Amino acid sequence: MGATSRDDAEAQKENYEEALVAATLKQEGRELEPAPEGKVLEEILVSTEDVVAETDPYPGFLNIFHVRTREDVVRREALIQPGQRYSSALVEETTRNLRSLRLFSVARIVPVKGHAPGTVSLLVVTKDLWSLRLNSDFSAVGSLLQYLRLQGTEQNFLGRGKKLAVDFTLRLDTLSLGQSYTDPRVLGSRWSLAESAAIIIGRESGKAEGSRGSLSVSRPLYSLSTPWSTSASVAWNVETNRVYRGADIWQLPFPDGPAVPYVYRTEEVAGGVSYTRSYGTRYKWNVGGTLGAYHYAYDPPAESMLSDAQVDWFRRNYLPRAEDAGYASLSLRAFEARYEVLRDVDSYALSEDFQMGHSASVTVRYAPPVFSTTSHFAELGVAARYRFRLGDALTTASAAAAIRRQLGEGAEWNNRRWAVELWQATPKVLGGRFVARGLLDVNIDDLFDRVTLLGGGNGLRGARVDAYSGKRLLLFNVEYRTAPLVVRTVHLGGVLFFDSGSAFNDKPHMVHTVGIGARLLFPQFNVMPFRFDFGYVLNDTNPPVGSRFSIAGGQLTDLRPGFLDSPL
Repeated sequence: MGATSRDDAEAQKENYEEALVAATLKQEGRELEPAPEGKVLEEILVSTEDVVAETDPYPGFLNIFHVRTREDVVRREALIQPGQRYSSALVEETTRNLRSLRLFSVARIVPVKGHAPGTVSLLVVTKDLWSLRLNSDFSAVGSLLQYLRLQGTEQNFLGRGKKLAVDFTLRLDTLSLGQSYTDPRVLGSRWSLAESAAIIIGRESGKAEGSRGSLSVSRPLYSLSTPWSTSASVAWNVETNRVYRGADIWQLPFPDGPAVPYVYRTEEVAGGVSYTRSYGTRYKWNVGGTLGAYHYAYDPPAESMLSDAQVDWFRRNYLPRAEDAGYASLSLRAFEARYEVLRDVDSYALSEDFQMGHSASVTVRYAPPVFSTTSHFAELGVAARYRFRLGDALTTASAAAAIRRQLGEGAEWNNRRWAVELWQATPKVLGGRFVARGLLDVNIDDLFDRVTLLGGGNGLRGARVDAYSGKRLLLFNVEYRTAPLVVRTVHLGGVLFFDSGSAFNDKPHMVHTVGIGARLLFPQFNVMPFRFDFGYVLNDTNPPVGSRFSIAGGQLTDLRPGFLDSPL
């Protein structure tokens, strides 16, 4: 549409989204409707902006290689239609749904005056994200590239909102090549389809070591008024796992002989079907049930040449638990359907949606002795979060817990785990914000022997990569994020940080680091900034200077255990 012009450049520096909305109103010759609630909706206007506008610091010919999102893709997300009464709640929910598609850097809906008296129209303003691109996710500390994922993607195929991708993932020991396809609206319906498959190749051997993939079909809860959802899925993962500390495979301290390399073979297959009923409007209650089964097997590689004593010690102390089980589960989730839109929290300039108030879930799972008496158990998982806002400050408190009861002969409690997190963003201070979080994750008698590694870009910046290990984690991060410098829509901000953490088994020994960093956002290509950090260890050995740098996407305070959201 070319709505923005060079005259808007200064305004765009102040507010990227508002400038686009203002320019679109001018182009469409429309005026905002100050009191739209309850008026009859006359029409829905859709205005889609190219990836590269005149005020963007990129050549306009790039738009030739991008198919702008089709109007029908935008219109089909509307939860309110012409002839109905205007509802701000439905308009806000439609806006959230558009943003959740990850097709747009900007998705805004504003009410404008209708042509007929007493009517209102909707103006939907979107700006596409660049879709034909090389998506990347990576983690590097100094010269050590721990993880690199390159995904050649058309995430908006022919402007229809469907995603095609070829995947390349590089780890310290393997590389994988794969493909994926995601269709959130199969044949324009509310059903979605997603599939992926990849082959895993050992970097040292050059031979195939395994594969992974998944297939799922679902009808999601696409709105707060949707009464039901269902899904069916299957996934597999067959590979050799090598656990690294820094650049080397972790050598485990076998007490009666040579060290045991932390290497094991993994075979995982899982599948299930679920159904959910949704109740309520402002206060939601989602009740669901799942039937599923899985096969988990973990063994030392056949070529490892470990003695029987080493294998037995390895299994008892470090290998995840092998298990075959079928199960049925019931879940209840309750949350307040209240949302707020903020800016300059995790991103710059772009709208960020936050669910406010409470969100809590309870899941009960029962596995009868279908495959083995050792796989006869009951599990309970609970999770809760509360988020509130005081002025321009945002606070989130989260907690989760899980426990398993083995049934039958030798019944006992195990898999006890609990975690808490407190996250805080302050009001603006000198144009920027302080953001802090504290996290405690405690694992007790874990059958799967999960170990947490800490150091480098995963929470303790400036420390040696994965320098600290344990089954429990205590971590604090405090950042001051400056206001960004905006140069023709490119946002560059600075960061000062203090990290303190410990991965431990019995008693924490806190390691403290301080440092500086930068955040860089290209809103035409990403909604979250890249982060570049350099840290210094205050009370332990510092690694070489080059190893104190960490580079990754997104904010570090967003790295959190998935257990806090899904304890089972």
